[in-house]
Amino acid sequence: MSESKSGVFGLGEKNTAYAKYFIGQSYLQGLSEPSDEIDVNVANVTFEPGCRNNWHIHHNGFQILLVTGGEGWYQEAGKPAQLLHAGDSVTIHEGVKHWHGATKDSWFSHVAITKGTSEWLEPVDDAAYAKLG
Repeated sequence: MSESKSGVFGLGEKNTAYAKYFIGQSYLQGLSEPSDEIDVNVANVTFEPGCRNNWHIHHNGFQILLVTGGEGWYQEAGKPAQLLHAGDSVTIHEGVKHWHGATKDSWFSHVAITKGTSEWLEPVDDAAYAKLG
């Protein structure tokens, strides 16, 4: 797998643990795990073209996305989707409903720095996603 597909941290394994919260195939490469001393999770997430996660909300924390490869979308509820490229970053505050994932024609990879818990919600509507880009 080339760096342009998976970013600098590698593809990782098929993301089976969270597959029910994604449309399409994603991959997960853990970079750190929360512990008694560190209460954030850091992981590289790679999305095949067209893959995206469900709408979700982070509670008791936040999420920071550092885009490492490809092109993807980030959208907050009630706002237009933002096209993301390698080098972009997104800060997601507690309680903000959002989703992120690849464009229809590109792999997409980001490092996700997450504190707190995630509340997974409904899938991104296929018709709304198809209108992007």
